[in-house]
Amino acid sequence: MPINKYFLAALVAFVIWGFFSLALKPLTDYPSLDILFFRVFIATAFLLGINLFFRKSVIIEAKNTFKELSKKKQKSAVIMTVIGGLLLVLNWFLFIYAVNHVSLQSASFAYIICPILTTVLAFILLKERIDVWQWIAVGLCVISCVILSYGNFKDLIYSVIIALSFGLYLVSQRKNSDFDKFLILTIQMVISSVILLPFYPSYGGAVPTEFLFYSLLLIIVIVFTIIPLFLNLYALKGLNSSTVGILMYTNPLIHFFLAIFYFKESVSVAQIISYSLILISILVFNMTNFRNLSQNRIKKSA
Repeated sequence: MPINKYFLAALVAFVIWGFFSLALKPLTDYPSLDILFFRVFIATAFLLGINLFFRKSVIIEAKNTFKELSKKKQKSAVIMTVIGGLLLVLNWFLFIYAVNHVSLQSASFAYIICPILTTVLAFILLKERIDVWQWIAVGLCVISCVILSYGNFKDLIYSVIIALSFGLYLVSQRKNSDFDKFLILTIQMVISSVILLPFYPSYGGAVPTEFLFYSLLLIIVIVFTIIPLFLNLYALKGLNSSTVGILMYTNPLIHFFLAIFYFKESVSVAQIISYSLILISILVFNMTNFRNLSQNRIKKSA
């Protein structure tokens, strides 16, 4: 897969998500569920407003496209969209809880496992081809995860759930490719809101009044939710799930460096070794891309 606009879209999305903790950490004193509720509700209102006021033609086109699909494809599109909304809600809550109540490193560990699971899920469910270099990269990632999980088996189980939810989201949305990605994202946010709304009266805390809460939530919604999710869904139009999965490693790497150098969390020798292996695996996974890019440059210069 050449380095193109889809490749760059996925890379930018995961780089943005890598810095998510900068906006999330200042909200540590607020319950994770409250952050989730307001993140989903505000994002839904924002997306609905954009689509209803500025993208009516896209909605009409999507409606006509849906009518033209066979009953089987219509059912598949509905199921994939609903599943996507459910997986996003689960993934967001677990990630918010991990960052604010466990540790930033535990959250980044989830996204170390996630690319491996995504690559394997794409191979099993979507029959996507993985070459020898990419299997070697997956093997290096597995070794790094084994090293990191030593002595932290409970955290590993917790991280697997976070990773599996996002991996399944990526694979499911790879198949859901018949409609505008921004509209799909809006529908998934509506689904998420419908799921969460009945729980808000019982599980939501007092309505926050602090300016800090709403200013950071607005940043989270626009910068760390809508923009990267759209870029990610767009990237899936031109990249296979395994490539997106490996690019995902930029996310935990940034989390890891922020945890050490910005939030001053302790780091072990095992973690340094593991993250070094991850860097190597990213280079190995994209070995074919680098070779093709080099060959193209040679051809152009000739």
